[in-house]
Amino acid sequence: MAESMISLSIAVLTISDTRTEETDRSGQALVERLTTAGHHLAEKRIVPDDVYRIRAVVSAWIADPEIQVVLTTGGTGFTGRDSTPEAVSVLLDKRIEGFGELFRQLSRQEIGSSTVQSRCLGGLANATVLFCLPGSTGACRTAWDGILAEQLDSRHKPCNFANLVIPERGQHA
Repeated sequence: MAESMISLSIAVLTISDTRTEETDRSGQALVERLTTAGHHLAEKRIVPDDVYRIRAVVSAWIADPEIQVVLTTGGTGFTGRDSTPEAVSVLLDKRIEGFGELFRQLSRQEIGSSTVQSRCLGGLANATVLFCLPGSTGACRTAWDGILAEQLDSRHKPCNFANLVIPERGQHA
């Protein structure tokens, strides 16, 4: 008998000084992909690119036992007020070092050497897995299709992040 996928509760945060719900294509792309994959959208918000506003929302989601995954989009570059890595990295218990490396490898096929400017990151905090993605819709699709779809699928072998955050699997802190 085939193992069924376990739906995760995922929150999506868009970090932008200019986007609105109507213009947030990156956040909407993540919502569409996660729901199509069978996951549950716990919450979606947009906050300005401000370290403390980002940290406040992400901290609250990390503390919420109903949210298993946090996806952010935006604020990972080097320009202007980009501050997502600074806001989120201090909240992490463990970093997923290979996430940024693999993302940049996949992204290089699409945008060439410009991918070196991506400061995307992944990590674990309070048994919640977090992924901070660039703000472009293409980058969000690349990250979801090339990494997150499998890693958030409890059936993916030999390992995945879904099984780390599923309480009944006995690994939830």
